[in-house]
Amino acid sequence: MSREESAAKRTVDVVVLTMNDRDQEFRAAMASVVAQQGVDLRLVIVGNGVEPDYVPEGALSVALEANEGIPEGRNVGARALATGGAEFVLFFDNDAVLPDPHTLTRLIAQFDRRADLAYVQPRIADPVTGETLGRWVPRLRSGDARRSGVVTLMAEGVVLVRRADFDAAGGWPGHFFLFHEGVDLSWRLWDLGRVGWYAGDIEVHHPATNPARHGPFYRMVARNRVWVARRRLPAPLVPVYLSAWVVISTWRFRASGNLTTVFKGFAEGVRGGHGERRPMSWRTVWRLTRAGRPPII
Repeated sequence: MSREESAAKRTVDVVVLTMNDRDQEFRAAMASVVAQQGVDLRLVIVGNGVEPDYVPEGALSVALEANEGIPEGRNVGARALATGGAEFVLFFDNDAVLPDPHTLTRLIAQFDRRADLAYVQPRIADPVTGETLGRWVPRLRSGDARRSGVVTLMAEGVVLVRRADFDAAGGWPGHFFLFHEGVDLSWRLWDLGRVGWYAGDIEVHHPATNPARHGPFYRMVARNRVWVARRRLPAPLVPVYLSAWVVISTWRFRASGNLTTVFKGFAEGVRGGHGERRPMSWRTVWRLTRAGRPPII
């Protein structure tokens, strides 16, 4: 490879979390990252409450004394690579796989087509069934998972973010621990005047799991909905958003046997703990609405 070809490579920081509980999946995920061509990668493995038991050659590792949750673990990883000056940062679940060695260059090409993009999310599909879950498609109408376009949210597990925009937005809301941190970050990025993009023609693999397998799912989903609203919405929209989600959550979880836990989560969020309040501008509200998802749903 010539010096000119090497210099032309785009730079990507890759942040991956581990709890040492998915050995085979983790190794396959890392192999798919390391195999990416046409990019200059720097990889950090964050052990969330553990010392990582596998670190690819050349990668950094950080061991957290306790499990700080997914968003804060990602923040730690991003900070560990912050001085390198990379153009992009890829947040990548440790059981995901990039099936094509040119996946990252294809994602980066989306940024080159639109200068206002802050993040690009590929289409996530189960490697066995090929199914793309509705929650992986970051728009209201998720029936056609292969349709690309502007989006206002993201599926946090596999997303490529312009590094300068991520830093300007202040990173993930670390204290959320789990669930809805992508809503908070997406809205912050949009409030910077930026845009998200869903690349339905670029596939990555991730097993189709049920998020309710996590013990605190129902409580944290409800609590973090409140926190997102109190942190990011103009005051008049906060009760509208929360009222809408009380109705939606009651309908969604009515048969789960967990409605009491859901309402306890809402109450916990109302009591506080949301952190900073930096509401989006009304201009951002209008931009999100024009993009197909008013920030009350």
